[in-house]
Amino acid sequence: MGELVNKCSTCLELGHLNQMATQTVHGAQFAARVSNCETCVEINKKGKCREKNKGVVLESDYHKSENSSFVHSVINMVGMLIGLGQLSTPYALEKGGWSSAFILVGLGMACAYTSYLLGKCLQEDSTSKNYQDIGEQAFGRRGRIIASTFIYLEIFFALVSYTISLSDNLSLVFAGTRIELPWLHLSTTQILTVIAVIVALPSIWLRDLSSISFLSFGGIIMSLLIFSTVGSIAVFGGVKANKSIPVLHLSKIPEISGLYLFSYAGHIVFPNLYKAMKDPSKFTKVSITSFALVTALYSALSFLGAKLFGPSVSSQITLSMPPHHIATKIALWATILTPMTKYALEFAPFAVQLEHSLPPSMSSRTKTLVRGAIGSTLLLLILVLALSLPYFEHVLGLTGSLVSSFICLVFPCVFYLKICWRRVGIAAKVLNVMIIVVGGVFGITGTVSSSRSLIESIQRAHSR
Repeated sequence: MGELVNKCSTCLELGHLNQMATQTVHGAQFAARVSNCETCVEINKKGKCREKNKGVVLESDYHKSENSSFVHSVINMVGMLIGLGQLSTPYALEKGGWSSAFILVGLGMACAYTSYLLGKCLQEDSTSKNYQDIGEQAFGRRGRIIASTFIYLEIFFALVSYTISLSDNLSLVFAGTRIELPWLHLSTTQILTVIAVIVALPSIWLRDLSSISFLSFGGIIMSLLIFSTVGSIAVFGGVKANKSIPVLHLSKIPEISGLYLFSYAGHIVFPNLYKAMKDPSKFTKVSITSFALVTALYSALSFLGAKLFGPSVSSQITLSMPPHHIATKIALWATILTPMTKYALEFAPFAVQLEHSLPPSMSSRTKTLVRGAIGSTLLLLILVLALSLPYFEHVLGLTGSLVSSFICLVFPCVFYLKICWRRVGIAAKVLNVMIIVVGGVFGITGTVSSSRSLIESIQRAHSR
């Protein structure tokens, strides 16, 4: 029996993403209006009745689903992919050597392929709407739990990385400023970071997600500003791009692979983008075009940054730019404002699920208070971690290796093989197994390397 029975009052798909123009992968999912969905029941091909977990499915504020054109889809996918990772690619290339660019390009190709696999999985079950649904489609409730766990881990670590970036760039913007509070044993930079997070804290309490959508649009504008200012430094900044780049530092490859992987983190939103397309058959072309553009962008930025600053290049390219140049000031402020637009966006998935888990008898006002209080507590925890672990490259590399390697490479292949095994050719099976192995190797070795570097940095700081 292949018929589908929907007992759903408003079971809505994620609609047109043009209103979002989101920089981060998580904000894109939740910068639209949330609709409450009752239970959807599917009678699958085996005649067994499957109840999908009660969840949150999204529709944009002003558009119905399935009306995103090819161009809009490319713009949105590129916007999702370009984010925090662009700051670290010059550092990764210089540390790993210019030949590590082949890894950057290779990972871009692999991630484009795995995004295609997610689309194939969605074709197998029309009720699957998002990344977690595909996990459940493959391995039942256990698959959903695993997928959700990794998604929330990526959200958490991404917010810690954003806060570290905020702190690092604040120290340059307010260089020479001195703030002392006798009752608070914090440095000036730490106090400024605390103030910035407190300023951003009210956004956590937002219930109007159209406001969050506005924050999302601001985030992608900041990202484009950062990229443009780096290029202007090369042309007008008086810095010559004549530094030599080593061929290969093999010992650095495990750690920088995490930085490269994080740069392509976007797969948890791709199912929603697929569902929003007017013609889903063009999703493969959208993936190829988007990843080609982003890979070219990353490659150009990484070589440009490495050639401009050489071994002195910082883990964030903005920290290496000439401090008194107007383009540098623009880039620094853009990098500071970006994290402040992300807290509400990144917290939204957890907040929505939290609110739905609260008792129905609880008033809307009480739910808002609970939601805001827990969100504020989590943000303060993230602030404490960021101030305690101010090592951007290690935390970002750990996030890419520990989480993104599995979300972007391993899980899509595993889900696809489990769902479509009988229809997958031998060559495709071999290719998928190879990607799983490569993703697993990068994930494990990168996690070990980044963790070791992080621990060593902490020990050096405490020994001073």
